[in-house]
This record gives sequence, structure tokens and C-alpha cells, in this order.
Amino acid sequence: MHSGELTFAWIFNEYPYFVQQDSRRFVSQETGNLYIAKVEPSDVGNYTCVVNNSITKERVLSSPTPLVLRNDGAMGEYEPKIEVHFPDSVPAAKGSVVKLECFALGNPVPEISWRKTSGDPFPSKVKLRNSNAILEVPRFQQEDAGTYECVAENSRGKNTVRGRLSFHAKPHWLQTMMNAALSIEDNLAWECKASGRPKPSYSWLRNGEMLAAEGRVQIENGVLSIVSLNLSDVGMYQCVAENKHGIIYASAELMVLAAPPSFSKSPLQVLQKARSGSEVTMECRPQAYPQAISLWKKGNEILQRSERITLFPNGTLKIANVTRRDGGSYTCIAKNQFGTASAMGRLLITEPTRITVGPSNMEIIVGESIVLPCQIAHDPALDVSFSWAFNGQLVDFDRDGDHFERVGGSIAGDLMIRNIQLNHGGKYVCLIDTDVEHMSADAILIVKGPPGPPETVLVEEITDSTAQLSWTPGRDNGSPITGYVVQARTPFTVGWQAVDTVPEVINGNTLTATVVGLNAWVEYEFRVVASNSVGMGEPSPPSLKTRTEDAIPDTAPTDVGGGGGTKSELVITWEPVPEELQNGEGFGYIIALRPAGSVTWTRAVVSTPGLAKYVLRNDTIPPFAPFDVKVGAFNKRGEGPFSSVATVFSAEEVPSLAPVRTRGRSVSASEIEVVWEPLRSIPERVLGYEVVYWEDDTKPDTVGKVRISANYTAVNISGLRGSTQYYLAVSAFNTAGTGSQSQPINATTKKPPPGQPPLNVKWTLIGSQLTLHWDPVTALETESEVTGYLVLCRRHRHNDVNAITTDQTTAEITLSANDNYVIEIQSLSEGGVGVGSEPIHIHKLSMGARGSGATRRGSAALSPLLLVTLCLALSAAS
Repeated sequence: MHSGELTFAWIFNEYPYFVQQDSRRFVSQETGNLYIAKVEPSDVGNYTCVVNNSITKERVLSSPTPLVLRNDGAMGEYEPKIEVHFPDSVPAAKGSVVKLECFALGNPVPEISWRKTSGDPFPSKVKLRNSNAILEVPRFQQEDAGTYECVAENSRGKNTVRGRLSFHAKPHWLQTMMNAALSIEDNLAWECKASGRPKPSYSWLRNGEMLAAEGRVQIENGVLSIVSLNLSDVGMYQCVAENKHGIIYASAELMVLAAPPSFSKSPLQVLQKARSGSEVTMECRPQAYPQAISLWKKGNEILQRSERITLFPNGTLKIANVTRRDGGSYTCIAKNQFGTASAMGRLLITEPTRITVGPSNMEIIVGESIVLPCQIAHDPALDVSFSWAFNGQLVDFDRDGDHFERVGGSIAGDLMIRNIQLNHGGKYVCLIDTDVEHMSADAILIVKGPPGPPETVLVEEITDSTAQLSWTPGRDNGSPITGYVVQARTPFTVGWQAVDTVPEVINGNTLTATVVGLNAWVEYEFRVVASNSVGMGEPSPPSLKTRTEDAIPDTAPTDVGGGGGTKSELVITWEPVPEELQNGEGFGYIIALRPAGSVTWTRAVVSTPGLAKYVLRNDTIPPFAPFDVKVGAFNKRGEGPFSSVATVFSAEEVPSLAPVRTRGRSVSASEIEVVWEPLRSIPERVLGYEVVYWEDDTKPDTVGKVRISANYTAVNISGLRGSTQYYLAVSAFNTAGTGSQSQPINATTKKPPPGQPPLNVKWTLIGSQLTLHWDPVTALETESEVTGYLVLCRRHRHNDVNAITTDQTTAEITLSANDNYVIEIQSLSEGGVGVGSEPIHIHKLSMGARGSGATRRGSAALSPLLLVTLCLALSAAS
């Protein structure tokens, strides 16, 4: 005895050498036997059977069995003899794996093949294993059933064996019953259905006991019926489905209920509202087992059926075309054999709700805002709510609050739509809900906007200056398209530019146009913009890039000029023709020139499009001689126009003489004046003079320079250091360069001005008269002596400065009453102007008052009268 699936194998002589199965050797997994179709000398040895249990993982080995060869002669050839075969009838369960074994002895070794006697081919899932000794059918189904034939064949003959695979299936539920809780005297009907092969039979159990069909209980196949249930029918029921391959159970509980009427779980509606003229339904459905019989009272009066009043068997009361008189208290009384119960409710009749102002169809421009009205008159006893639907979807005011808002209070549900967009066009419905009715009012909102972008812009034909375009219109967005504008872009333009077309004005019904005035040999993109009464829309996607045809240049170079250069040179310059105006490949320039007054032109060719200069070198060219010059353009299609003729002078020579009688004079600590005599009657042109200066005569590389035009023969060199000797030289210059320098001269700057400002400045203001006093400034030994003082008076309103010089340490100034002033004092010396005193701020509000004060470097002491005034003046001055 064993449990679990057994598998078999054979050891040849010793472990772990197992017999390898092939067309000659086979181990049956049905019997465990080892079969050798034709014994060879190599088969001689000891064989041990190994049995494995797939569940327990146990292994059992048999005693070794020797195989020896007989020595009474060789076995001759013989036809196949089938030793292993399957039964004549093999039952197979649905979904199982079926394995059929077939093996034959014979000499030569037989070949095994399989077929279905019906002639049907094997499906792809069928597998042949162990040299065809095993036929395996996985996932067995009804269509796999039939007669299978194994054929063993060799050169001496063949043998066959057949067996039938029959399909069977255990019962499987298709439908079962559910637990039931029914009222006493109700009827029960339960049905269960199962599939199986063969077809299952059914039986029923109650509380584990077989249930027979008798009296109130009827059983037919899988259907159980019990009429007029009573408490004895309560229990656990089982439906049993069975065939020879298996049995299955389905269970459900039956409860039989018996109770008096109760309104605890389904009370009557305490207050029910109904619109006058409508139909009212009042339900009376108490919990009762069996079902209760109901009657209705209005007040103390029992209701009877009438044209307007309907009483239904299930206890429902219906009143048609209700009026105010139907309002009041209603009582439902329910009764069965176990008791009686009642419930009361009140009916309130309200006046119909009316929409006083509803939305109307509108047209609006995109970006505007509107209010769609929805206002009503309603019975005060009613609760009212408003909502809006847009194109069938409720408006979510939280999510879409950027555009939608409900306004209007309790009696209005007006809808405000802000910043309307094109996608806001459609049907709007105002939904009014009260306790007794639902109402709605709708309107169509048409949103007009600029047209959508045109589509499919195509370049149908192109020349050197024109392009034939076509396009398809975009959406008009509620307003007919009135016109189109064509725009173009090239690698040379900044963004998109409007272009000229034929027709000049493209109306909304025209979908083609010819663009004119294009440049030759330029790559263009085109797009189209539509407009309507609302405005101009978005542009179309651009067309494919298309290049115009090439042409002879039609634009001449501009700004032809030149001059300068070195000896024996004529330098000619011009403004290059932009690439977008070159009209084709192989672009270059033709330079034509001749001496002024001559007739014959000399030509030169420049093949570099970006070049803007040509230099003619010839020793015969005289200096500063005039030439007539013009420049033209060409490309591989031919020559274009020339520019107008310009006069250009050849290079001149530098001035051959140096200025004479050069003198230098120190003006201050930072300035030296240089004077010379002009050059006259020299063959070269003088454009101006250049003064160079340096501090150390042994280091002439430390040079500064100043240039001045030929009209002047003197210049002040500024920014110098005080008490320093400078060397200076003068030369003339023109476009050829600078001529030879004059003999150097020297001059020493004066001592620097005093570095100390005037201190202890005291002042008095009486009306508009300001009197100033200060301590004298004493110069150091390294500074220039003080020769006087400079009083600066700056007016804020006019932004001008008045200067007063004095050789005293006092000054008087008359001030205007309409302006603010800043006063500063500086010392004067040969070396220049010294450091200024602390500024004094005088505000116009202080004019006419009396005040005095004194200032020191870094401090100020003011009279009490002017303290606030001067603070204001300081703020205004800043």
C-alpha cells in the first residue's frame, strides 16, 4: 500500500548509472517494468529497479536482476510484438493530463507512431515523448476524446493496438441558492444547477435528512418549491448534485418570519410637501409577517377610493391633482393576525414655483464677462437650491472658480462668467430644486473670438521674386473670417514680417495669394493670419522652407569712399551688399576707378562677398591725388548695377617738417601751456598737431600725448603732477601718420595748492545779507603761497554757481529769498584752487530772519533760530 504518485527507474550495474531510455529501451511508468526491444551485448549486466514516492520522498530499491546472453544461437529478425499498451477504454477527466504508453519488441527495433482513427490531426498541445513510446494530452477536453491507435512497425511487419479515450467531468455548480428569510405563508422556490459528464442528478436535504416530495413540498430536478411556509419549515437546506465521478453540495438557510406590524424601521414621512395640482404618493410599508392589511385616515375620516384617490394593496396611497384642501394629517393603520400598528404624517400643499427671469440666448466676445440670470418666485415654505449645468455637466464652482461664480442670493441663482473663453460656448441650464419639484431654464451662449489658425500653408509655385501660396481656413470662432494677412520669415529677418501680396487685400473667401517683392535666392517660410470682426487670430503653422530662384544682382554697394593708406596706395571702401540681396551664388564686387578727369575706367574684381575694402598699390600713384571710383556687384547669373561715382584720394605723405619756436609755460600745479608756430607752405597736408610729453628725459617711453586740429597753435596739457619737470615735443600729422618732432622743451609745474581748507568759518545772516569770516590759510613750504580766496555760492533752483574772489578773509553776499543756497570757500594760489571749506546750507525759509553760526572741519555750531531751518535746507539740498 502507498499514497502519492510513484515513479520508476532502473540502475544498470551500480549507482548512479541509470538506464537511458531510447527507441530500444523503455521504462513503463504504469507497471515499472523495463523493456528492451532488441538485446545487445552491451546490455549484459545487473539491473536494479528504483521506486520513488513523490509525496513522501521515499526511495525503494529491488534486488539486482542479472541479464545474460543465451549461447544457443542468435535471434533472427521478427515482426514487432507490442508488450506495453493502454486499455481498450480509458476514462479521462476534464483538465487532466492523459498519458498513453505503447512499446514493442522486435528485430529490427520497431518504430512507434500514433493517430486518431477519426483522421483528425493532433492539436499542437499533444506531445510525443521517449521516442514516441508515450503520447501525452495535457488539459484534456471534450474534443480530445476518441479512439487512439498505436502502430509498431519494422521491416518484418507491423502491429497495432487501439483504445478509446472517453471524456468525463465531476459535477460543477452553475447556480446555487442563497439564504432566505421569508414571511410565514409566503412561498419558497430554490433552484440549483450543475454541469458534469455524465449529467448529474439532484437531491435535497433538510437539516441533514433526505427531503421527499409530498404535500406542500415539491422537487423537480434541481428545483425545490414549498408553498405556504410555516415555522416547521425553518432549517438548513442542502442541494446535492452527483454523477459517477463525484458529488457536490450547496447549502442555504431558510428562516420563516412571524411578527405583528411595526413602523420602527419604515415610519411614515412626518412632513411631506406637494405642489398644488401635482400627484402625491404616500407609502405605508410597515414591517409585518405576514404582510399587513392597511387602511388610511385623514384626520378621523377613513379614506375611500374615488376619482382622485387610489388605495393600493401594498398600502400605498395616491392622490391626484392635489389642492390646499388635501393638506392635513394622515394616518396609516396596519393589521395582521399577530397585531395592529399605526403611523401618522402631515401633508403640506404649496403654491407652484415660477421662473421670473431666466437666461436667454446670447452672443459675446471672448475675454468679456456676463451674468446669466435665473430668478424665481416660490412658496416660502419651500427650501430652494440652484445649480448650473454646462453642456450636460454640472458646473463645479470650486474647481472652476476662476471663470464661474453663482450670484444673486436666496431667490436667484444667477451665473457670472468671467473672462469668457472660446470653450465656454454652449448650452447653459439653470436647475432649480425645491422640496416638491424640479425646474430648469436654458440658454445658448455663443462666444465669438478671433479666428483659429489657418492650416496647411503650401507654396504652390515660386520665382525669383514671387511665391504662389494656398491654405485652408481655420475655425471662425463664431464670427465669419473677413480677411487674411501673409507673413514671411527668412534667416535675415528679426521674427515674422508682413509681406505684399496680390491681391493687395485678401478677403475671407480667398484661400490663395501671390506674395510679391521677394528677394532672389533667399530661403523663405510663410504663414497666414486670419481676422474677423473680433480681431486678428493666431498664425498658422509655417510652410516648409522654400528658396526663391536666383537672379542678376539688383542692388549696388553703398557708401563708396576710402582714402588713407601708405605711400603709392589707393584705398577704396564700401558698405557690403547684405547676403539676402546678393540674389545668387558666386557673388562678388567689381571696382572701377580712374584718375579724376580721365575717360578710361580700370576694373578690378573681388570675389569675397563680405569684403568691404580694396587697396590698389602702384608706384606711379601720386600722393593725395583724386580718383573717380564706383563699385558694382555680380554673381554667376551676371553683373548688376554700379554705385554712383565717388571721389577718393590716394594716400598722402607725412608732413616733412617739424613745428618751430616751441615754448612751454607752467600754468598751475597740474597744467602746462605749450605754444608753437604753424607750418606753412609745405607740400604735405597738415590735419593737426600732436604734443607728446614725459617726465624723465632718460625714459621717453613714459609718454602721454594730446592731439589738436590744425586751426590751433597752442594747447593746455592737464592732469599733471605738481612741482614736476616735464619734457614736451610737437609734431604735425595727417592721414599718412605723424611727422618729425620739434626739439624737446621742458617746463616745471608749480607747487600744489594748500591742502588745508579755510577753517573757523563764521557767518551772519540778516534778512538776505550774508556776512562770512574765516581764518587765513597758511601754505606749507611744499605748497604754493595763498594769493586770495574763492567764495562759491550755488543756487539749487537755477542750478548755477556764482564765484566771488577776494584777497581778504571776509566776504558779503546778497541772497535771493526764492532759492536755497550752498556756500563754500576755497583758497587761491599759483598752484591752483585749494581744498574747500565745510559747505554752509542756507534755506529760503530763513530769509528775513536773523541768525549766525560757525563751522569747523567735521563739525558745525548753529544759532537756535536757524537750527530747524538749516536741517530742512540740508534735506532739500540732498
